[in-house]
Amino acid sequence: MKKGIVVCRTGTGSSVMLKIQADKVIKTNNLPISLEQASLDAIPGFSGDLIIALSDVADDLSEKHLKQYIIGINNMMNKNELLEKMNMFLTEIEEEK
Repeated sequence: MKKGIVVCRTGTGSSVMLKIQADKVIKTNNLPISLEQASLDAIPGFSGDLIIALSDVADDLSEKHLKQYIIGINNMMNKNELLEKMNMFLTEIEEEK
């Protein structure tokens, strides 16, 4: 099971909605990912595998060269985008083994 965190700048708006959508996609497709939700402040203490955020936040995080795989979502209501990007993450993690 891979561990992920869904973040936004404050941890109260878009990350909550994005986590709800991501959890639906995970459950429907039986993906081996568990998610928590927080603000950007939680990232330094996060030791999991995956960070999910809206694209603007993900772009900022990518510049920090974090060890986690970062997914940027353009449309949080688009379950197909979420599924595609989470599957890409799972594929890349498997290929690294």
